[in-house]
Amino acid sequence: MNVIKGKKKFRLWTIIKTILLAAVAVAVMWVIYSKIMTAYEQRKYPAIGEFVEVDGKKMHVYTKGQGDNTIVLLSGLATPAPALDFEPLINELSKKNQVVVVEPFGYGWSDLTDKERTVENIVEETRAALKKSNINGPYILMPHSVSGIYSLYYANHYPEEVKAIIGIDPTLPQMSEYFGDDLFPAMPNYLGYMAPTGIARLLAYVAPENILPLAEKGTYPEVNLKTAKSIAAAKYINKTVVNETNELRDNFDITTNMTFPSDLPVMIFTPEEQYVEGKSKIDFYHAQLQNIKTNKLVVLEGQHYLHWTHYEEMSENLNEFVEGK
Repeated sequence: MNVIKGKKKFRLWTIIKTILLAAVAVAVMWVIYSKIMTAYEQRKYPAIGEFVEVDGKKMHVYTKGQGDNTIVLLSGLATPAPALDFEPLINELSKKNQVVVVEPFGYGWSDLTDKERTVENIVEETRAALKKSNINGPYILMPHSVSGIYSLYYANHYPEEVKAIIGIDPTLPQMSEYFGDDLFPAMPNYLGYMAPTGIARLLAYVAPENILPLAEKGTYPEVNLKTAKSIAAAKYINKTVVNETNELRDNFDITTNMTFPSDLPVMIFTPEEQYVEGKSKIDFYHAQLQNIKTNKLVVLEGQHYLHWTHYEEMSENLNEFVEGK
């Protein structure tokens, strides 16, 4: 009887071991496949802009249009390919303005970096990329989400280089105190291996809605979506983005006492009324703008990535605001 039980246990362990070895083999094959596809897609989908060297690494800068105003679009945290994500808005704005997208390290076609993701470093890298691209200010900074912090720092330290700030639901350091939220989620370092291990590619295949813009069909050209998907597969939540996320608390602390200069025109786009424990984001933005001589708050129906769906309205409001100031 004991011999029979022993044989059953041996067979069970053999089956488990075979399954585990098969799983490891499949995982290894997927990693190899992902690396091959990444190399192939890098050739298939070349950069749409130009590269400049910043701190010994390549930074991607995309420009379109001409005009008296130079608008610098700055992306939100973990947006895989900013130059592609902003495309509908770029197309509208560039009809009357020069539009620039500086893709930070870790984003789009730009290199990764191990340099600390402090607000100082990110702003200085952006400035260096603009100067090396011979794009002269003063600029209209147009930050989305977390880039609101970087734009606030930029305007306070280099006011002569900033003509106006147009925020797309921008993150501001005073939000933490106002809403009492924990806005500093820690991101485990192991998430930086999502792309090298092929997990990011798997996510891009099975759940593209978590990566690609949520917009009506036809808003983004098919080549844009395919390119964005390939970049996400190669770079989504990489080590540079992980480091930036984990630097947020310190970056909030550095900028917590900064406000918009009173003589700097500021316009903010924000989604319709959202309450957190009875507090409104609209009320928060009104408070931030009350001491600004030239200001405007535009409330739009939608979600955090307003430029996916409201690019025409945003362009019209920006042009009117800049021309009227």
